[in-house]
Amino acid sequence: MGGARFAVIAATVIGLAITLWLLAQVGFGAVFGIVGRVGAPGFLAYVALTVAILAVLGGAHAIIAGRADRLAAFFWSRTTREAATDVLPFAQFGGIVVAARSLTAHGLPARLTWASLVADQTSELAAQLVYTLYGVAALALVLQGRADGGNLAWLALVGLGASIAIILVFVLAQRPMLALAGRIAGTMLPGSDTAFANVADDLAGLYHRRGALVASFLLHLAAWVGSGAGAWFGLRLLGVDLAVGDVIIVESLIFTLRTAAFLVPGAIGLQEGAYLLLAPLFGLPPEAALALSLLKRARDLALGVPVMIAWQLLEGRRLAAAPTDAAR
Repeated sequence: MGGARFAVIAATVIGLAITLWLLAQVGFGAVFGIVGRVGAPGFLAYVALTVAILAVLGGAHAIIAGRADRLAAFFWSRTTREAATDVLPFAQFGGIVVAARSLTAHGLPARLTWASLVADQTSELAAQLVYTLYGVAALALVLQGRADGGNLAWLALVGLGASIAIILVFVLAQRPMLALAGRIAGTMLPGSDTAFANVADDLAGLYHRRGALVASFLLHLAAWVGSGAGAWFGLRLLGVDLAVGDVIIVESLIFTLRTAAFLVPGAIGLQEGAYLLLAPLFGLPPEAALALSLLKRARDLALGVPVMIAWQLLEGRRLAAAPTDAAR
């Protein structure tokens, strides 16, 4: 077993243990009693709202790639990316690879696929930074004058700092990483380094399309706010009435911590702990906070597992057809 795989498994097991411990502290009966309020129609509506947000994210990618005529392909690519991130190990990395395979399977050139994925990720991280700054600023106002808010403020600032660091590394290291990947590929497959150089050129071309960049950024920001509103809808399904603005603040901070903990699959355990830390500030009962976290994980599995099965079937057909096409 490789070191990376062992680390992922260990992080998952520890996260599960933390989640179970938190559930035990709050009370399994109390948490699952609230989860039980969500009926099948409500849960399907919750999943449908997530699908709508994925459509917005797919549109953001299509616009920045200059292929608004292929919205369906980009929607499917984003859906498979999220499904892989939620279901497979190596979270973000596996999701990006699956998304790339989905786009090339729909006939998009590999160069445009990889260049647009990098540009889209940059746009999304920039939108998330704005979303995070709003959450941290709002939290500072909530904690003002409170003697018990020091730890939360510290955690929020750490999450913000980690998010900024990740964005800076991602933006500044794009060309060096593409150059390194090209040199490695050129050693293994002579001539392939030219393809990576072309990806870098395509990426520069995408960044020069300012209007598309702004449109993509705004769509990503709308999707972030929409995800917060989706959590508010989830709380309503759980029978909890909380102001949508407060829920968006909580969600912006939750996603900040998830970004900082991107190496932990699904931020399992960390997400639940963050909910319990933030919930009291906004009048959210701890059992309702954990119930929302479980509802979100159930939604991710309900959407992610069928999507990954469908992707595997389509990928299998594609690979099976490749030798036949090559023989013609």
